[in-house]
Amino acid sequence: MIITIEISMYPFDGEYRPLIGDFIGKLNQYPDLTLSTSATSTIATGEFQHVMLTLTEMLQWSYEKHGKAVFVTKFIPGYDGVY
Repeated sequence: MIITIEISMYPFDGEYRPLIGDFIGKLNQYPDLTLSTSATSTIATGEFQHVMLTLTEMLQWSYEKHGKAVFVTKFIPGYDGVY
């Protein structure tokens, strides 16, 4: 099953831009995801299991490397980004 997620990161750090850039840069290393980044969020589309595993890995990596952050997500199962 395909899933699309929208994710926004809000680090607890005044220098938030490099942390968000670092998160997006690492997310781009997952070739099985289709990504679209805007000023407020990143949209990732792919196979459900792969997207969920990637999200788990990314959150753990982010918390270990950068400390606390709030992540806001939307999950749209069965949506491949095309209307």
